[in-house]
Amino acid sequence: MIRVAMLSFWHVHARDYTRQALEHPETQIVAAWDEEPARGRAKAEELGIRFYDDLNELLNQTDIDAVIVDTPTNIHHDVMIAAAKAGKHIFTEKVIATTLRECNEIIAAIEQAGVKLTVSLPRLNAGYTQAIREIMRQKQLGEATLVRVRLSHNGAIATADNPNGWLPPHFFNAEQCGGGAMIDLGCHPMYLTRLFLGLPESVSATYGHITGREVEDNALVTLRYPNGAIGVVEAGFVNRFSPFTIEAHGTEGSLFYGTPEAQLIIRSTQPGTPGSDRWHTISQLPAELPSAFQQWVGHIQQGTTATENIQTAIELTMLMEAANISAHSNQPVRLDSLQR
Repeated sequence: MIRVAMLSFWHVHARDYTRQALEHPETQIVAAWDEEPARGRAKAEELGIRFYDDLNELLNQTDIDAVIVDTPTNIHHDVMIAAAKAGKHIFTEKVIATTLRECNEIIAAIEQAGVKLTVSLPRLNAGYTQAIREIMRQKQLGEATLVRVRLSHNGAIATADNPNGWLPPHFFNAEQCGGGAMIDLGCHPMYLTRLFLGLPESVSATYGHITGREVEDNALVTLRYPNGAIGVVEAGFVNRFSPFTIEAHGTEGSLFYGTPEAQLIIRSTQPGTPGSDRWHTISQLPAELPSAFQQWVGHIQQGTTATENIQTAIELTMLMEAANISAHSNQPVRLDSLQR
C-alpha cells in the first residue's frame, strides 16, 4: 500500500486526485498539509486523516511514501524540491513550474533523490489523441502544415449563481497562478500541439482581458517551425459553448475532432488512407490509456520512470514561459533564449 499525503487543496482538481487516491486499491491517503491551514484542516477532518501545519514535519514522517501536490503554481518549486529531498514520490498538477529554470531545478532534485514523478496531462491518454498522433506519425496527411487545438469554458463569466464566474477567485491571481487561461486551460492544447508537431522554434502570444481580471481570460499562441509549419493554441475562460477542438492539416489531407461533435473525421489523398473522395469518420478509436494517477502508482510499484510524461511536462513549462514573455513583450520568443 502506497501511503499518500495531500499537499494543498488549492487547485480545483485536488478533489479529483483525492477521489482517485481513495478509489485506487493500492493507495491510501494518510495526511495533509495546506498553505492555508484552515482549508487544509477542514479537508483533513472530512477525510479523517492527520493534518500538519508544518510541511517539513509532514515530510519527515516515515509512514508517508508519496505526495500529491496541488499547491499554488508559484510554490511548486519549493514544495516539490522539499518533497523530493524527503524521499517522497510526487504526483502533481500541471505546470511543473512557471519557468524552465525552476522546472529544471525540480527535475534535478527528483532525479537525485530517485523518487517517481508523474504530471497530470490527461488528454495525452485519450483515444483520439493516440489516433491523431499515429496519423501524423505515418504522415497520412502528407507533410504537416498546421495544427490548431482549442479548449475554452465560461469560468470567468458571471451567472446568477456565480456573479464572478464559477472559477475560484485565486485562479485570477497572477502571482499564484503564473498567468490565466493559457497557463491553466491552455496547457492541454499546448501539449497536444507539441505532441503532433514537435517543439517549435519560436512562440508568439496574444492575451485578452474580457472580464478585466489581472490575468488573461482569452488567449492565443502561435508556434512557428523552421519548415514553415504552424501550431495554433487557443484557450479562454469566457466562452459558453466553445467545443474542445483539434484540427490538423497537411499537404495531402486534413482531419478534425470535436467540431462540435466528439468524432474524428479525415480526408486525404495519401494511398491507404480513408477519405480520398469524401470525409471519412474514424469510428473505432484506441482505448484510453491508464490515467496519469494510475501510471504514477505503476511507476512507484515497478521502479520505472515516466520518461515521456516528464519530458512533455518540461517542454510544456518551456512553452508556457515563452508564451508569457511574448504576450508581455509583444514580440516572438525563441525557445533557445530561455534561461536554463
